[in-house]
Amino acid sequence: MEEINVLQKAQSVKRASQVLYSATTVQKNNLLKAIRSCLQKEIASIIDVNKEDIANAKSSGLSPVLIDRLLLNEKRIKQMIEGVKDVIKLDDPVGEIIGKRRRPNGLIIEQMRVPLGAVGIIYEARPNVTIDASVLCLKAGNAVLLRGGSEALKTNRKLVEIVQHALQKVGLPDGCVEFIDTTDRHAVIEMLKQDQYLDVIIPRGGQQLISFIRENSAVPVIAHGEGNCHVYVDSPSDLKKGEEIIFNAKVQRPSVCNAAEKLLVHENVAAKFLPKVIDRLRTAGVEIRGDEKARLIVADIVPAVESDWDKEYLDLIIAVKIVKNLDEAISHINQYSSHHSDAIVTTNKTHGERFLRKVDSAAVYVNASTRFTDGFEFGLGAEIGISTQKLHARGPMGLRELTSTKFVIHGKGQIRK
Repeated sequence: MEEINVLQKAQSVKRASQVLYSATTVQKNNLLKAIRSCLQKEIASIIDVNKEDIANAKSSGLSPVLIDRLLLNEKRIKQMIEGVKDVIKLDDPVGEIIGKRRRPNGLIIEQMRVPLGAVGIIYEARPNVTIDASVLCLKAGNAVLLRGGSEALKTNRKLVEIVQHALQKVGLPDGCVEFIDTTDRHAVIEMLKQDQYLDVIIPRGGQQLISFIRENSAVPVIAHGEGNCHVYVDSPSDLKKGEEIIFNAKVQRPSVCNAAEKLLVHENVAAKFLPKVIDRLRTAGVEIRGDEKARLIVADIVPAVESDWDKEYLDLIIAVKIVKNLDEAISHINQYSSHHSDAIVTTNKTHGERFLRKVDSAAVYVNASTRFTDGFEFGLGAEIGISTQKLHARGPMGLRELTSTKFVIHGKGQIRK
């Protein structure tokens, strides 16, 4: 039964994608306005349904970090609504000409942005992805098949009902946004087989889920990468600024992929910087793990082991390493980073530029928190995910990353000789 259900939904999304392929910007924006309006009216009912998922998560022993990802309160729902408004304001990338050349034979060859088509999204925990994924896919002219995590089933179901109500209001097919409404993990396997109907799958979740999808999907995959993010405090640097940046990057929301997991400190500033910043992190409940050099400065921190350096904690834990210089910091980051987001704190402009050029990550910062790696913060509106791959898309994926291109050629009767 699940196989038929997934197949039928994939077919429905494919049919709807052909309708959306030629939808106008006005039609798509009217749909997003309807989604925004419906969300606004349903804030209370969304919170009520989400409370059921939260209660189930707590009774099943889900960690506080994952429960935080699952939570939708009034503030977060209003942020979702604001995200929809921002996407409405964004330029529609579909139809944009991104390259043009005239050949000696008179042919005019252009490259035009077009929708990807039928997109599958497989995600865990965060129900806001249901709305973010839907509005971005729709604005870029794509239909979407959603498969959320079992822990957010009721919330996701409610959000999809709201979106489908908006689709009906503007006269577009329900298949523009379909939802695999089951906790059966076999449904994911069936979804990965639908290469005849789905053009791409985008997973969002833990590394185990992403690795499984990459290894088993017959559909092309754009992967949302894990975030083993670093902040390196250089010499010379503004240590007060460094303290604020690492505190924000670690503590402000530790359960997300752009939170800092590692702190690297130049040996020239470590003795002055580490005691104060560690004390402040501890007041926020952060567990500190450190290498031998760090433990010579602050003796009572937990010894770091090799597996700490490439681990994404998604929790109030950070590992600290003291390095000799900028080059050692860059080398360490390129070896252990997940290539998501990494930052340097420095007052040396040359060091900052070298860090930007040599660190091989999707987002690289000078004197700013890694927490800014986000579609909304980058001005992309809501995001579909953050890719750490190098093909098709890298970093926060907004509207343009949800398009492909085609060649359009204008001629006057030319034939090839």
